[in-house]
Amino acid sequence: MSGHSKWATTKHKKAAIDAKRGKLFAKLVKNVEVAARTGGGDPDGNPTLYDAIQKAKKNSVPLDNIERARKRGSGEEAGGAEWHTVWYEGYAGGGVALLVECLTDNRNRAASEVRVAVTRNGGSMGDAGSVSYLFTRKGVVLVSKQSASEDDVTLAAVEAGAEDVNDLGENWEVVCEPTDLVSVRTALQEAGVDYESAETSFLPSMEVPVGEDDARKVMRVVDALEDSDDVQNVYTNADIPDEVLAKIG
Repeated sequence: MSGHSKWATTKHKKAAIDAKRGKLFAKLVKNVEVAARTGGGDPDGNPTLYDAIQKAKKNSVPLDNIERARKRGSGEEAGGAEWHTVWYEGYAGGGVALLVECLTDNRNRAASEVRVAVTRNGGSMGDAGSVSYLFTRKGVVLVSKQSASEDDVTLAAVEAGAEDVNDLGENWEVVCEPTDLVSVRTALQEAGVDYESAETSFLPSMEVPVGEDDARKVMRVVDALEDSDDVQNVYTNADIPDEVLAKIG
């Protein structure tokens, strides 16, 4: 969702308190398993695994679940699936771009579920490359405002390579190049700043302002996509004003 509005924070909070908590846990555990398989099972030597574990902990995933996923991914324990990352592109209401990241062990199922979620909720699928050019891969660290002031976050992060510190309502969003993510996260830790999550993300290079009707359509599509076990992340370039967000809840 938008990287520079309360819409981003709303979606982040929604994920954290979603009644379908089991789906969130499953996706976070899957991230741990894949990170361990890709870069090894030692979090100290695998920053992606370290951050996947930290995010799972922040969202109250049981430690046993996290550890089992780490062991499955690293091969210390049998039972890991063969996960594939697949991307889909399309449009929601109001010409809003959709970039959907799936992590799946069944490409056909993932493609079908994404297509159904998008088309049944007023959106349309696009060809590969049709909207991805509207997004830029960035490193993103979220810091709760209860953990640190903007000055503290900015001072620590900018010296480590951060490009922007944005106000997302309840969080500071620190944006950097993906290659600087570990150094920025480490600098915040060394400054005593506790962070909520650190991961690569896709931020829109151009946002599309939407009114109430289109905002509802966008949220319906996003919610339907996030209901799929295969969908890990949904990125849009929707800019939903705070007053519209308040109306639609």
